[in-house]
Amino acid sequence: MKHLESKRILVTGGAGFLGSHLCERLLSEGHDVICADNFFTGTKENISHLLGNPRFEVIRHDVTEPIYLHVDEIYNLACPASPIHYQQDPIHTIKTSVLGAINMLGLARRTNARIFHASTSEVYGDPLVHPQREDYWGHVNPIGFRSCYDEGKRAAEALFFDYQRRHGLEIKIVRIFNTYGPRMHPKDGRVVSNFIVQALTGQPLTVYGNGSQTRSFCYAGDLIEGFRRMMDSPTDFAGPVNLGNPVEFTVIELALKVLELTGSRSKIVHRSLPHDDPKQRQPDITLAREKLGWEPRVQLEQGLINTIRYFDELLGRGAVNPRVIHADQASLWVA
Repeated sequence: MKHLESKRILVTGGAGFLGSHLCERLLSEGHDVICADNFFTGTKENISHLLGNPRFEVIRHDVTEPIYLHVDEIYNLACPASPIHYQQDPIHTIKTSVLGAINMLGLARRTNARIFHASTSEVYGDPLVHPQREDYWGHVNPIGFRSCYDEGKRAAEALFFDYQRRHGLEIKIVRIFNTYGPRMHPKDGRVVSNFIVQALTGQPLTVYGNGSQTRSFCYAGDLIEGFRRMMDSPTDFAGPVNLGNPVEFTVIELALKVLELTGSRSKIVHRSLPHDDPKQRQPDITLAREKLGWEPRVQLEQGLINTIRYFDELLGRGAVNPRVIHADQASLWVA
């Protein structure tokens, strides 16, 4: 796909799991892409294959500090997204969300750029409404261990809408639900990467609680398509809009599926639930269907096969299961 108009686009957090896939997609459309990342959770390996592209440049930068560039569009993805990473330095995490939003909104205002913000389903907290709609205000602990991320993202959304109302900025906000795929960090502590790495290395799969808590897993390629449709949507639609897979699975179902696909003989062990861990997480994507014509296409099994292949190669173990051997080469863009 190639757009008629080439744009100069900044992606903060561009060396991360989702950011690197977004940079790749934008380059394939013929845009000039600036990747800004402080490499706290992003890695150079995620973008190494893009470095030879003359339309791609990388800046080591922390969004808590201002940056001065001329751009047409901004994708604000910078922020550690897994509990193990965002709790490592909670003060910096909330600064990344709040100061990062202020700095990117300031840049958008100076350059008259359209700006996209990657928010999160964590703004709903441990929800009392199921599935979660965009008009639900959430059930969030403001002083808990997850608050640096949850409340930082909520504050960022407030800032985006205040800049829209006060300065007329063109803003786009999406709320991301659980996403997985190639280039996830092997030690990010999220359930998909945890289970796959544990299964491939013969460790027990760690299930918190009894495993009856639910999650909805969206493949990264589907999510990036949602990003692009949201950014290109009409000016009068700012969101927020849920992007995620409405098909719900229990954590124990996911563990059993990973064991099946890897052929692993790992056991399942149970641990106590983390503090403020949500019991249910499922998006209502009615708005995304209506406004963006978007819904996920990749089924969980196919997405897991691609992700297992990626981790299998990353861990240097070779093929683990014939179903993995014949998987697409960890490509996002499956039919």
